[in-house]
Amino acid sequence: MGAKIISGTEIAAQIREELKQEVVLMKEEHGLVPGLVTILVGKNPASVSYVTGKQKTAHELGFYSMQDDQPEDISEADLLALVDKYNKDPKVHGILVQLPLPKHINEKKVLNAIDPDKDVDCFHPVNVGRLVIGGEEARFKPCTPAGIQELIVRSGFETSGAEVVVVGRSNIVGKPIALIMMQKGKGANSTVTVVHTGSKSMEAHCRRADILIVAAGVPGLVKPEWIKPGACVIDVGVNRVGEKKSEKTGKMVPILKGDVDFEAAKEIAGAITPVPGGVGPMTITMLMKNTVMSAKMSIK
Repeated sequence: MGAKIISGTEIAAQIREELKQEVVLMKEEHGLVPGLVTILVGKNPASVSYVTGKQKTAHELGFYSMQDDQPEDISEADLLALVDKYNKDPKVHGILVQLPLPKHINEKKVLNAIDPDKDVDCFHPVNVGRLVIGGEEARFKPCTPAGIQELIVRSGFETSGAEVVVVGRSNIVGKPIALIMMQKGKGANSTVTVVHTGSKSMEAHCRRADILIVAAGVPGLVKPEWIKPGACVIDVGVNRVGEKKSEKTGKMVPILKGDVDFEAAKEIAGAITPVPGGVGPMTITMLMKNTVMSAKMSIK
């Protein structure tokens, strides 16, 4: 029969419609509009593309949003002063500094300067600590892991008591999604195992997973025989493995593959995310959700 394909594009669209309604209601009841500022240093093409997508989505949802472009040679002190300005701006509920930053700027120092209550990317150590504690302390969830949880829950998979195996231990995906899925509460309450390059018998761990989350950055790492029949497979990997000519434009475009052998895995899994079109579309959407949450918290 084949696995159900979990469309991140469709689920992201559902969540954005929900957020639109929340923004309308917030404006009607409190005269408040969620505010997001994205700070871009330099003109790295990939970074320009990322912040353009974020601003476009923010505008579509009815946010007060602003793109603040700064020159490549801005000093660290001036960038920190800019962050502090937005920390103090009541119209701004979310601050995002697009990475990477130029080499003369300490990224950690800049990210740590963002007010934790406006840190909608959830990179600040305070927010990481809140996530570890869980419950009401966890104000924001990191965007990609939060998107993964939404994909699992909205696809109808039971997480309570489920065996969740996470492949990868990065600070951006592996560690936080493990923390999220082990929390006590709806959409979590799972038994979580994290495997990585230092693990023995990675295959054996994967084969007992009811929910398998793969974020290793290695194309085709997880083979079909590693997958438990009927499991939910979330493939976070987006790996460029070559180029091909686009049928629409005739231009050369990258060939992207995930960390899972998709074609073979979909014959065994109960549900699986494609690459692209799976986890990717969720990340910006969850950034918007965090900004709405921050705005709500500002209501006295």
